[in-house]
Amino acid sequence: MKIFEYIKSDLVRYTGHYSFGLMVLHYLKNPGFKYSFWLRLCKHRNPMIRIIAILQHRRLTMKHQIQIPRTTQIGYGLYIGHHMCVVVNDSAILGNNVNLSQFVTIGANDGKAAVIGDNVYIGPSVCIVGNVKIGSNATIGAGSVVTKDIDENATVAGVPAKLLSYNNPGRHVNRRWEVK
Repeated sequence: MKIFEYIKSDLVRYTGHYSFGLMVLHYLKNPGFKYSFWLRLCKHRNPMIRIIAILQHRRLTMKHQIQIPRTTQIGYGLYIGHHMCVVVNDSAILGNNVNLSQFVTIGANDGKAAVIGDNVYIGPSVCIVGNVKIGSNATIGAGSVVTKDIDENATVAGVPAKLLSYNNPGRHVNRRWEVK
């Protein structure tokens, strides 16, 4: 089932590999992984599992102040660093191997939020506003406010975010999940 591939990919982002024992261990000790675990199960075909997952997702949303709607399109390998205070608009699209740090907001002014490519690092306290495109392998520095598109392989920072370089793209995205 594809949902378990998503859960497996999320675990690989935290640990570098997958095993059932590692999954249990990280479920118990890592709130970011626990949140993504239940977020993924919210799309399960079994209605009983889906109901339990939705309840757990709501509980963890309140506990950790992580607000990622279960309808949000998220690729493989979601990594939630520091497991607190993350807000993502339901119209956002996140690619594979996206890192979300603490205090990240991905919002929309006119109904459509950002489209984020693969292997993107979003640093702490970043605010991405509106229908912008973040290219693959981009790095967004801490405290940045993104209101315009970001090219692939770019490193940006500042308020508003400005291009710093194209050197060493995606360097902060570790233990990437390779989509088969």
